[in-house]
Amino acid sequence: MENTIRFYFDFSSPYAYFAAHEIEALAARVNRPVAWMPFLLGAAFKHTNMRAGTDLGYRYDYMKRDWYRLARRAALPFRLPQTFPFAAIAPARATMWAEKTHGPDRAKTLALALFDAAFGDGRQIDQAAETAAVAGAAGFDADAVTAGIADPGIKAALKTQVEEGIADGVFGSPMLLVDGEPFWGYDRLPMAEEWARSDGW
Repeated sequence: MENTIRFYFDFSSPYAYFAAHEIEALAARVNRPVAWMPFLLGAAFKHTNMRAGTDLGYRYDYMKRDWYRLARRAALPFRLPQTFPFAAIAPARATMWAEKTHGPDRAKTLALALFDAAFGDGRQIDQAAETAAVAGAAGFDADAVTAGIADPGIKAALKTQVEEGIADGVFGSPMLLVDGEPFWGYDRLPMAEEWARSDGW
Protein backbone atom coordinates (compact mmCIF):
# COMPACT_ATOMS: atom_id res chain seq x y z
CA MET A 1 0.00 0.00 0.00
CA GLU A 2 1.23 3.46 -0.89
CA ASN A 3 0.63 4.86 2.60
CA THR A 4 2.60 2.11 4.36
CA ILE A 5 5.20 3.25 6.89
CA ARG A 6 8.41 1.32 6.31
CA PHE A 7 10.14 0.57 9.61
CA TYR A 8 13.77 -0.39 9.02
CA PHE A 9 15.59 -1.85 12.01
CA ASP A 10 18.70 -3.76 12.96
CA PHE A 11 18.23 -6.15 15.88
CA SER A 12 21.51 -4.97 17.41
CA SER A 13 20.11 -1.45 17.88
CA PRO A 14 18.75 -0.61 21.35
CA TYR A 15 17.06 2.45 19.87
CA ALA A 16 15.19 0.15 17.50
CA TYR A 17 14.09 -1.90 20.53
CA PHE A 18 12.36 1.16 21.94
CA ALA A 19 10.89 2.07 18.55
CA ALA A 20 9.56 -1.47 18.08
CA HIS A 21 7.46 -1.02 21.20
CA GLU A 22 5.87 2.17 19.85
CA ILE A 23 5.65 1.91 16.07
CA GLU A 24 2.34 0.04 15.88
CA ALA A 25 0.60 2.52 18.19
CA LEU A 26 2.02 5.38 16.13
CA ALA A 27 0.72 3.82 12.93
CA ALA A 28 -2.71 3.24 14.45
CA ARG A 29 -2.95 6.90 15.43
CA VAL A 30 -2.38 7.97 11.82
CA ASN A 31 -4.39 5.08 10.36
CA ARG A 32 -1.52 3.61 8.38
CA PRO A 33 -0.05 0.10 8.13
CA VAL A 34 3.56 -0.63 9.04
CA ALA A 35 5.98 -2.86 7.15
CA TRP A 36 8.64 -4.20 9.52
CA MET A 37 11.88 -4.34 7.52
CA PRO A 38 14.86 -6.20 9.04
CA PHE A 39 18.08 -4.47 8.06
CA LEU A 40 21.82 -4.97 8.58
CA LEU A 41 23.75 -1.88 9.63
CA GLY A 42 27.09 -3.43 8.75
CA ALA A 43 26.16 -3.41 5.08
CA ALA A 44 25.09 0.22 5.28
CA PHE A 45 28.30 1.24 7.07
CA LYS A 46 30.30 -0.01 4.08
CA HIS A 47 28.48 2.51 1.91
CA THR A 48 28.58 5.46 4.31
CA ASN A 49 31.95 5.00 6.07
CA MET A 50 30.08 5.37 9.34
CA ARG A 51 31.24 3.63 12.51
CA ALA A 52 29.24 2.05 15.28
CA GLY A 53 28.74 4.30 18.28
CA THR A 54 30.38 1.65 20.44
CA ASP A 55 33.68 2.49 18.72
CA LEU A 56 33.56 6.15 19.70
CA GLY A 57 34.52 6.41 23.37
CA TYR A 58 32.55 9.16 25.08
CA ARG A 59 29.74 8.80 22.59
CA TYR A 60 29.26 5.19 23.64
CA ASP A 61 29.25 6.21 27.30
CA TYR A 62 26.49 8.68 26.49
CA MET A 63 24.53 6.13 24.48
CA LYS A 64 24.53 3.62 27.34
CA ARG A 65 23.30 6.30 29.72
CA ASP A 66 20.63 7.24 27.19
CA TRP A 67 19.41 3.64 26.73
CA TYR A 68 18.89 3.07 30.44
CA ARG A 69 17.24 6.48 30.77
CA LEU A 70 14.87 5.73 27.89
CA ALA A 71 14.06 2.33 29.37
CA ARG A 72 13.07 3.91 32.67
CA ARG A 73 10.98 6.52 30.87
CA ALA A 74 9.20 3.86 28.78
CA ALA A 75 8.89 1.44 31.72
CA LEU A 76 10.67 -1.24 29.71
CA PRO A 77 13.28 -3.67 31.03
CA PHE A 78 16.75 -3.09 29.64
CA ARG A 79 19.85 -5.23 29.75
CA LEU A 80 22.67 -5.28 27.23
CA PRO A 81 23.78 -8.72 26.04
CA GLN A 82 27.26 -9.73 27.19
CA THR A 83 28.50 -9.55 23.61
CA PHE A 84 27.52 -6.15 22.23
CA PRO A 85 27.27 -4.99 19.56
CA PHE A 86 26.42 -8.22 17.83
CA ALA A 87 25.76 -9.40 14.28
CA ALA A 88 22.00 -9.51 13.74
CA ILE A 89 21.96 -11.85 10.75
CA ALA A 90 20.21 -14.79 12.48
CA PRO A 91 17.26 -12.82 13.91
CA ALA A 92 16.89 -10.82 10.69
CA ARG A 93 16.69 -13.99 8.62
CA ALA A 94 14.30 -15.59 11.12
CA THR A 95 11.98 -12.60 10.81
CA MET A 96 12.13 -12.75 7.02
CA TRP A 97 11.32 -16.47 7.21
CA ALA A 98 8.37 -15.81 9.53
CA GLU A 99 6.92 -13.22 7.17
CA LYS A 100 7.23 -15.49 4.13
CA THR A 101 5.81 -18.56 5.88
CA HIS A 102 3.36 -17.10 8.41
CA GLY A 103 2.61 -13.57 7.22
CA PRO A 104 3.56 -10.08 8.40
CA ASP A 105 1.60 -10.09 11.66
CA ARG A 106 3.35 -13.21 12.94
CA ALA A 107 6.68 -11.83 11.75
CA LYS A 108 6.07 -8.71 13.85
CA THR A 109 5.31 -10.92 16.84
CA LEU A 110 8.60 -12.73 16.36
CA ALA A 111 10.57 -9.52 15.83
CA LEU A 112 9.25 -8.02 19.06
CA ALA A 113 9.99 -11.24 20.96
CA LEU A 114 13.55 -11.18 19.64
CA PHE A 115 14.02 -7.53 20.62
CA ASP A 116 12.68 -8.29 24.10
CA ALA A 117 15.03 -11.26 24.43
CA ALA A 118 18.04 -9.20 23.34
CA PHE A 119 17.48 -6.01 25.31
CA GLY A 120 14.89 -6.96 27.89
CA ASP A 121 16.67 -10.15 28.98
CA GLY A 122 20.18 -9.64 27.59
CA ARG A 123 20.15 -12.85 25.55
CA GLN A 124 22.58 -13.49 22.68
CA ILE A 125 20.19 -13.66 19.74
CA ASP A 126 23.09 -13.42 17.31
CA GLN A 127 23.37 -17.17 17.85
CA ALA A 128 21.01 -19.10 15.56
CA ALA A 129 20.19 -21.56 18.36
CA GLU A 130 19.16 -18.73 20.68
CA THR A 131 17.08 -17.07 17.97
CA ALA A 132 15.31 -20.39 17.37
CA ALA A 133 14.73 -20.85 21.10
CA VAL A 134 13.12 -17.40 21.35
CA ALA A 135 10.98 -18.22 18.33
CA GLY A 136 9.93 -21.51 19.89
CA ALA A 137 8.78 -19.72 23.04
CA ALA A 138 6.82 -17.32 20.81
CA GLY A 139 4.87 -20.19 19.25
CA PHE A 140 6.98 -21.05 16.21
CA ASP A 141 8.55 -24.38 15.33
CA ALA A 142 12.13 -23.90 16.48
CA ASP A 143 13.51 -26.49 14.06
CA ALA A 144 11.74 -24.81 11.16
CA VAL A 145 13.20 -21.47 12.24
CA THR A 146 16.69 -22.96 12.32
CA ALA A 147 16.17 -24.29 8.81
CA GLY A 148 14.79 -20.94 7.69
CA ILE A 149 17.86 -19.09 8.95
CA ALA A 150 20.02 -21.33 6.76
CA ASP A 151 17.69 -21.32 3.75
CA PRO A 152 19.36 -19.84 0.62
CA GLY A 153 16.11 -18.20 -0.44
CA ILE A 154 15.77 -16.40 2.89
CA LYS A 155 19.41 -15.33 2.74
CA ALA A 156 18.84 -13.90 -0.72
CA ALA A 157 15.61 -12.16 0.33
CA LEU A 158 17.32 -10.42 3.24
CA LYS A 159 20.25 -9.39 1.05
CA THR A 160 17.84 -7.89 -1.47
CA GLN A 161 15.90 -6.04 1.23
CA VAL A 162 19.10 -4.57 2.67
CA GLU A 163 20.31 -3.50 -0.77
CA GLU A 164 16.95 -1.90 -1.57
CA GLY A 165 17.00 -0.09 1.75
CA ILE A 166 20.47 1.28 1.07
CA ALA A 167 19.31 2.39 -2.38
CA ASP A 168 16.45 4.24 -0.67
CA GLY A 169 18.91 6.01 1.61
CA VAL A 170 18.58 3.88 4.75
CA PHE A 171 21.77 4.10 6.81
CA GLY A 172 20.71 3.79 10.46
CA SER A 173 18.43 2.01 12.89
CA PRO A 174 15.66 2.65 13.45
CA MET A 175 14.76 4.49 10.28
CA LEU A 176 11.26 5.20 9.03
CA LEU A 177 10.25 6.00 5.50
CA VAL A 178 6.94 7.87 5.42
CA ASP A 179 5.78 8.66 1.89
CA GLY A 180 9.43 8.34 0.90
CA GLU A 181 10.56 10.85 3.54
CA PRO A 182 13.29 9.43 5.83
CA PHE A 183 13.28 9.81 9.60
CA TRP A 184 16.34 8.47 11.39
CA GLY A 185 16.36 7.60 15.05
CA TYR A 186 13.97 6.80 17.86
CA ASP A 187 13.74 10.48 18.72
CA ARG A 188 12.30 11.20 15.26
CA LEU A 189 9.17 9.08 15.81
CA PRO A 190 7.05 12.11 16.82
CA MET A 191 8.15 14.01 13.72
CA ALA A 192 7.42 10.99 11.52
CA GLU A 193 3.96 10.79 13.06
CA GLU A 194 3.33 14.47 12.40
CA TRP A 195 4.47 14.02 8.80
CA ALA A 196 2.15 11.05 8.30
CA ARG A 197 -0.76 12.93 9.84
CA SER A 198 -0.28 16.08 7.77
CA ASP A 199 1.00 14.54 4.52
CA GLY A 200 4.23 16.48 4.97
CA TRP A 201 5.18 20.12 4.88
